[in-house]
Amino acid sequence: MIPDTVNAFVPGTAVRIPGRPSGPLSGLSFAAKDLFDVAGHPTGGGNHDWARANPVPDRHAWAVQTLLDAGADLVGKTITDEVSLGILGESAFDGTPLNSRAPDRVPGGSSSGSAAAVAAGLCDTAIGTDTGGSVRVPASFCGLYGIRPTHGRLPLDGMLPQAPSSDTTGWFARDARTFARVSSVMLGEPVPAALPTRLVVAVDAFGFADPEVADALRPLLDRLGALVGEVREDLLAPQGLSVWGRAQRTLQPAEAWNTFRDWLDRDNPRLAFNVARGLIMGSAIPESELGWARLMRQEARARLAWLLPPGTVLAMPTTPFPAPRKGLPLSAQNPIRERILCLAAHGGLAGFPQVSIPGAELPDPAGGTLPVGLSILAARGSDAQLVATALALETSR
Repeated sequence: MIPDTVNAFVPGTAVRIPGRPSGPLSGLSFAAKDLFDVAGHPTGGGNHDWARANPVPDRHAWAVQTLLDAGADLVGKTITDEVSLGILGESAFDGTPLNSRAPDRVPGGSSSGSAAAVAAGLCDTAIGTDTGGSVRVPASFCGLYGIRPTHGRLPLDGMLPQAPSSDTTGWFARDARTFARVSSVMLGEPVPAALPTRLVVAVDAFGFADPEVADALRPLLDRLGALVGEVREDLLAPQGLSVWGRAQRTLQPAEAWNTFRDWLDRDNPRLAFNVARGLIMGSAIPESELGWARLMRQEARARLAWLLPPGTVLAMPTTPFPAPRKGLPLSAQNPIRERILCLAAHGGLAGFPQVSIPGAELPDPAGGTLPVGLSILAARGSDAQLVATALALETSR
């Protein structure tokens, strides 16, 4: 069993399943967020009461089976924020995985353990989920490649849902070549040679980020522009990033409440305060607010469809700042979450694919550096071209 030096893996479990010999991912190892079923092992969902209330699965989740069939070895199940309802990566039940790129900082959630395991070199890749940012945010905070695929493109069989209209399966890697190998298998198509020919820089998203983040991302953005060719500036969200954030924070909690309400009603499980509060708020959202949020979702989808015709990518900061410090009081965490979700809301609202690319760092006042990610988005179904762009950007250094 791999020594868990960063508290990435679910305590008390030992999962090791070899992949199919001679597959395209032979020689690679992977970990699975504890929202994915692994046959013969409980799916914990980051909450010990959930694991006790649900049967042990007898088959692998689609994502797990796909990677095993491709030859990758499963080396463990990773810690997740409670039933995926978190964005910072601090677990009340299993502890906070260590962000090895910034040890006194959070790893980002809810795919915290998966990101921590890859960043620490405990596995080559790891699968997570992204509903409101849970792959993109830890990718940025931990200095990794991470993808939120086109919503609805990949089967979610055997994955614990949260908000089905936003849920996706994503994955992480430390380097672009591994990221491309895994992406080709998961997406079921080769990574193309052709790159996009137009780049849109989301000026409102860069303006929303801390100035230090925008400055740190500029060299990477300039390299991307040189790679693509035609560059122009535009707004991601003309209505306002906070308006899109409000719409996603309306739809996602209401769906989460509907997903978990029967379990809550039946078992009265133990929940962290923030998780319980979010579910209660989701239960109280009036239909008038949901109706408004659904209309805003339609506007967001139309906006991104117009901004991103085939052959175009949009660039923006993945997060508005690097990873916050661990152990902040709840009152300090709430505005941090709000800002993060404003830059992540378009994923759940519109469902367009997004890849977070590492390569920028800010100085850490405590010493060392703090990673931040640059994100690229493209038209629905253009996931593989985003991966190709990330690969070309790494090899162009």
